[in-house]
Amino acid sequence: MTNAERQSTLGFMAHVPQRLDPDRRRRRLELLAALADAKSAREHSQPQRLRGARLRELIANRRRLEN
Repeated sequence: MTNAERQSTLGFMAHVPQRLDPDRRRRRLELLAALADAKSAREHSQPQRLRGARLRELIANRRRLEN
């Protein structure tokens, strides 16, 4: 089976993502770290928001288990 045949039978699942160049990968990792820091700071400054999010998640999980 050639690569073209494999792509036509598997459709979009056969797509292999390209590796990011080092600079782009570094910038992406820096952005993800900054987002994680911002989320952590927001959770510390707004604990009621975090409690509400946890409660909503617990309720959603319970509903999924009941259905």
